[in-house]
Amino acid sequence: MRFFYPYFLLLIPILLLGLYYKKKKKLDGSSRIIYSDIKIFGNLKVPSGKKITDGLKIIAVILVIIALARPQGGEKSSDFTKNGIDIILCIDTSTSMLAEDFKPQNRLEAAKEVVKKFIKARKDDRIGVVVFSAVAFTQCPLTTDYGSLLDFIDKIEIGMTQTDGTAIGTAILTSVNRLKDSTGKSKIIILLTDGRNNMGDVDPVTASKSAAAFGIKIYTIGAAGIGASPYPVDDPIFGKRYVWMKEDLDEPTLLQIARETDGLYFRAKNKGALEEIYKKINAMEKTEYKTQEYADFNELYIWFLIPAVLLFIVLLFLRIFVFRTVP
Repeated sequence: MRFFYPYFLLLIPILLLGLYYKKKKKLDGSSRIIYSDIKIFGNLKVPSGKKITDGLKIIAVILVIIALARPQGGEKSSDFTKNGIDIILCIDTSTSMLAEDFKPQNRLEAAKEVVKKFIKARKDDRIGVVVFSAVAFTQCPLTTDYGSLLDFIDKIEIGMTQTDGTAIGTAILTSVNRLKDSTGKSKIIILLTDGRNNMGDVDPVTASKSAAAFGIKIYTIGAAGIGASPYPVDDPIFGKRYVWMKEDLDEPTLLQIARETDGLYFRAKNKGALEEIYKKINAMEKTEYKTQEYADFNELYIWFLIPAVLLFIVLLFLRIFVFRTVP
């Protein structure tokens, strides 16, 4: 229940304070008349119903005040709509992602950890995962089940496509196929790679034009340190050792892919930079929420006004027929 004119309720404490002050003043005797002898009043009695009528009068007045405040019953309802974003996380799993220039992890493990933070920061968006090396496949379709999605991220590993190489064009087309028929407010691909396109039959720029035709934006991330990076090798004689792997990141192509789709290219030289990139993308791509409120209230003042009127009628009856006073 709510009150349309709640300020009328302030009259109730004012009324009660006035009655308290009146009673206190009467008890103080400030309005008494002094007589030399009160024996002549010995047989007079205060009407026994005065307390009853005073009480009923106060209740009636309070009910009228509540009625003036217009009590209303009902409820508010809201129409909540959200315009979510459909996102494909496209992640390179070629063997070069084993390079350990994102210490204390290799490139892939650092990417997985940052991607999981990105997923946890999203809300109500549908997110899917495509992994690629020489071929590409969908690791997880678009979903809002972030718990399952995080499990799929944990399972990403080098060699899971059973081929090596970097097919960026194929990866983009696989991601586009997952997004082209989706109904999201906007559709984006976040492509992370540390190399250049050297496998597949599709040129990356051509694939990006296909994405643009479906209104899909691509953010490209080049995840590789500057210069040569330590790369682990399992030697059958000496065990694990490191060799230096030359940088092979094709930044011009990644930049062109992003431009073709009104996206952006980022260079991550270490894990900290990679975290900042995903934070920027998270801030740029926000889901829109719209809420419309509807109110349906019924007037309840009549349930207070009618008892008040009845009480006044009862008071009038009592005054005329029961508690009559002599003038």
